[in-house]
Formats: sequence, C-alpha cells, structure tokens
Amino acid sequence: MEGGIRILSTKKLQGNHRQYLLNAGLSVLEADFITTVNKPFELGDIPHNLIFTSQNAFKSFLLNDRSTQYKRSSIFCVGTKTAELVKQHGYTVEVCADYAKDLSRIILQQYKERDFVFFSGNLRQDTLPLAIKEAGIGFTEIQVYETALTPHKINAELNGVLFFSPSGIESFLQENEISNTVCFCIGTTTAKALQGITENIVVANHPSVENVIIQCINYYKDNPARF
Repeated sequence: MEGGIRILSTKKLQGNHRQYLLNAGLSVLEADFITTVNKPFELGDIPHNLIFTSQNAFKSFLLNDRSTQYKRSSIFCVGTKTAELVKQHGYTVEVCADYAKDLSRIILQQYKERDFVFFSGNLRQDTLPLAIKEAGIGFTEIQVYETALTPHKINAELNGVLFFSPSGIESFLQENEISNTVCFCIGTTTAKALQGITENIVVANHPSVENVIIQCINYYKDNPARF
C-alpha cells in the first residue's frame, strides 16, 4: 500500500504511545470510538470489599463525597493500570488480576466468606457478577458511569486496527467493515467480540495499551513483507 502500513487506534493515544508506532515506521490514525460519562450515585452502608474492573469506575468512585471513608477498604481490581491508579490515591489493593474471570476465580477460592460491592459501567461484562452471585457470595452492584458508542467512518485504507474493548469493536463496525485488516486486541474478551467476523486477530499477552502497541510493532517488524 502506498504510504506504508496504516494503523487505526480506536481510542486517542498518549503522546509516547503514538510515538512508538511512528518510530516503527507506521502511519497512525486515531479516534475515540467510545466515550464515558460519570454518573452520580449513593454510597450507603456497603461492604468494605470493593471491586473495580476499570479505571473509569474508580475515577467515578473518587468523585463521591464519601469515597475517602473507604481508604482502609480492600480493593479487588482488574488490570495493572487500574491497580496503579488505586494505589496512587492511597487505597489498598488486596488482589489484582488481568481478567475478570481470573479475579472471580480468586474470590471464589479465597474470599467466599466476604461480601462485595462492584462499581460498574452500563456495558460491563457478565463474567464476574454472574460467577459471584452463583457462588452465593454477598454482592451489591453500583453503576457509576455510562459508556456511549461514538462511531466514526474511516475512509482511509487500513492495515491494522487497535481495539481496547468489545464496545470499541461494536462502535467501529457500525460505520466500517473488517476485511483483511489485522485486529490487535487488548485481551481475550475483546478478541471474542470479533468471533465470526475475522480470524486476523493478534491478542496482547498482557492486557495493557502498551502491549497492544508492542504486538502491533512486532507483527510488522517480524514480517517485513507486510510493509
């Protein structure tokens, strides 16, 4: 393709992340295919075992006037970036797992005697809440933010697309098609959303934006004929 390899990121990248791709000789397009909006919510008499599966949920939690009352609570979270954010604000991470299914397995194996509150978004996956409820563990869910799809029509020819959530895939497909495009996914849950659509999928071996970018760069570096 004239102009080399063109990559689309379905979320706006940090400057250093974008530069990694450019330094590898890749052309980069980027747009936010989803947006999040914080929701007001009440913190009543809730358990002191808090679950966060995204940074967005924790950021919204911090906006509540009573959030500081839970500084000594045990935080159970998904993703190292979420855990880092929690620790930066002085809260205690008791367990961090890469995926919701891994976190639910740990809770079922080691923390069945506790009660939990899950701070979620409107498009959250069912994996964790279903597993905990079916195990008979005390469980409360509070929705603290909403995710909206913001589709964009991409007229340029794409070689690769970086996907960071199933919602991002849903939004992308509203205005675009995937043919021979290589899809780089942040994790297995995101990759599953492409089932039946394409087999050109590369899944990050660690669920982080950085690793998605590394996988993309390595894919083309290791296969120079694809340039």
